[in-house]
Amino acid sequence: ELNLSGNYLHRLPEEVTSLLHLQAINLSRNRFRRFPEPLAAVPTLETIDLEENEITEVPVEKLASMTALRSLNLQANPVAPEVRLLVRPLVPFDLLLSPEKPIPKA
Repeated sequence: ELNLSGNYLHRLPEEVTSLLHLQAINLSRNRFRRFPEPLAAVPTLETIDLEENEITEVPVEKLASMTALRSLNLQANPVAPEVRLLVRPLVPFDLLLSPEKPIPKA
């Protein structure tokens, strides 16, 4: 388990892929704008917490290929609406997203 929450990180080093026994990573309350793609290469990863970042883009295909992944927390991220539509039918794990905010009427 690796806890890097609240560290103002905006990217992960490729070396994270060498953590061959990593099962859970907490990257909440950082500054990621995109899903940290090196995580997709960690075959044992079961839980990813990315709550309270600035993520809008998610590599749906890479997530779908992560066979050990059981839970991905993307709450409090401005995830694009099209990502919400694509992710749900393609991923076999628990995906936590914040409710969509209603579009204000002019």
